[in-house]
Amino acid sequence: MSDSYVIIGDGIAGASAAETLREEAPDAEITVLTDEGESLYNRILIKEYAKGKLPEAPISIHQESWYDDHDVDLRLNTVVVDIDVENDAVHTHEGETFEYDSLLLAVGGTPQQLPVGNADAEGIHHFWTFQDARNIKESVEDAERAVIVGAGLLGIDFAAICGAQDVEAKYLMRGDNWWRYALSEEGAEIMHEAMRERGVEPVFDSGVDRFEVDDDGHVEAAVDPNGERYECDFAGVAIGLNFNTELVEDTPIETEDGIVVDEFMRTNVDNVYAAGDITTFNDLILGERAKNGSWGSAKEQGTIAARNMLDYGSDEFEWVSSYSITHFDFPFLSFGHPTLGDDSVEATTAEGEWRRVALKDGKVVGGVLIGDLSPQSAFKQLMREGRDVTGQEDLLMEPGFSVDDLAAATEQQ
Repeated sequence: MSDSYVIIGDGIAGASAAETLREEAPDAEITVLTDEGESLYNRILIKEYAKGKLPEAPISIHQESWYDDHDVDLRLNTVVVDIDVENDAVHTHEGETFEYDSLLLAVGGTPQQLPVGNADAEGIHHFWTFQDARNIKESVEDAERAVIVGAGLLGIDFAAICGAQDVEAKYLMRGDNWWRYALSEEGAEIMHEAMRERGVEPVFDSGVDRFEVDDDGHVEAAVDPNGERYECDFAGVAIGLNFNTELVEDTPIETEDGIVVDEFMRTNVDNVYAAGDITTFNDLILGERAKNGSWGSAKEQGTIAARNMLDYGSDEFEWVSSYSITHFDFPFLSFGHPTLGDDSVEATTAEGEWRRVALKDGKVVGGVLIGDLSPQSAFKQLMREGRDVTGQEDLLMEPGFSVDDLAAATEQQ
């Protein structure tokens, strides 16, 4: 009898797991359950759709026919309400039961809502799914003034959308610069200026104390903690995710800011695995538990999980992630864990070019590159090798830096 695999979630983590299972276990029974109403699409491209730069067609990755062609049982609009790890079964909102030999949880997260008055008013948007992108596009095309909240990688997508749709926006940030945990004011100012050029004005030491609505319940203004009032008929909120761990609350599955897995993507329950945003995983490069929400990381985790569902211990997750922003006239890339570490070095290497490398115990753990992305391969190599660069940190800031430069300097000491 063929083994049965159930995957909860059809994002890139769940879909890559389904692909791998089918490739490596041709006779396996594979079921994918998702609460969304459409099959796998490219979450990276939905921002371009919301900007009005792309039609819907190129964004889909797996048409529903893909699942039929690969003998994968896809269940759309299906909410899993219970996981019974003792009897190896999951139960859905419609009363169906799916038994499994191995289970993969690729359930991701849900955007956080601001804990302020009228945060659920009409015209206030969060950005996570394709349907969110459709709603945002429809709303912003009719908007005149916008407010954006959330000074991170998702918040800047709202800034780019407003700029592309010619909507004047105020970007309310709690600190003194965008993504202040990864960028200094010097690096962030490059991003601020690019926003201003597109009609998006950063407002520092701000935030939202409450939203105001009109008689129809539509947002009409945001009031910040300083009492400043910003009129708007569109608001974008991107302050992080609540990870969807409620599904495992009544199970023995360990959680810690997500579902805890080892380097093989297995939870503390032997036949239950997890992949994607939901995981708190054993990061072999950092040597500690970590999280990573990038598309590439989620895809790789899904693949690794599937291989270990078939043969536990056969493949481990060791990955240096990267995240690109392509909204502006210059490239931007973060890699690894740029907000972690106990030290850092940074430099402006040329006009419009800036870099910062985060260090922990003398080793590279992440960084940000603006304008010149050429050192990324070298920095990622240093991370993978766990190379100690103590005493040579300045070399990392040299234009055209390569790992060979570091090796040469080591030999001269």
